[in-house]
Amino acid sequence: MTQLDPLQHNIRRTTGLHALRKIRALVDAELADELFKTRALRWLARYGWLLLLLLALPVAYFLGVI
Repeated sequence: MTQLDPLQHNIRRTTGLHALRKIRALVDAELADELFKTRALRWLARYGWLLLLLLALPVAYFLGVI
């Protein structure tokens, strides 16, 4: 392997660091999206039955069940 001059070495190192930062930004965005989905599903699992009950109440009243 041949020795690179310092300028080429710095350019390659800077380019590699820039690419790693871009990849990290993409991974962070994916993780944030998955975290949002997880929190939304967890909320729906915890409180979704209350929401269904609140929606069923006016329907039952409209149908004359209540």
